[in-house]
Amino acid sequence: MDQVPRTRADKTAKASGTAPLDPPLYQLKAEFFKTLGHPVRIRVLELLSIREHAVAEMLPEVGVEPAALSQQLAVLRKANLVVTRREGSTVYYRLTSDDIAELMRVARGILTGVLQGQAELLAGLRAASR
Repeated sequence: MDQVPRTRADKTAKASGTAPLDPPLYQLKAEFFKTLGHPVRIRVLELLSIREHAVAEMLPEVGVEPAALSQQLAVLRKANLVVTRREGSTVYYRLTSDDIAELMRVARGILTGVLQGQAELLAGLRAASR
């Protein structure tokens, strides 16, 4: 099945018979954020923002079955967001970059501001309806 051209450059390349260009940065960013688009993966990244964790340590914190956690860790490994080390039979995970921990902090700050704004709006609506 042919891939649908997504950008003007892709359409031009397809029309001229040349290979499409590398994906634009915004598409790569969208894929990156899709990788982050699961609550278990976000929780794992939050935990690993604090320190390295063994899988067994994460299970009670994340609240999913071992197979589900393993699946989500595999997604994060594939995206090069986490790496592992083995000590005996224990597998430890850590972030590949401090920037990921910073991203989690920035996201928390953004959401805090959004929720605060929504709470203020709700309070204003309640006051106006009295």
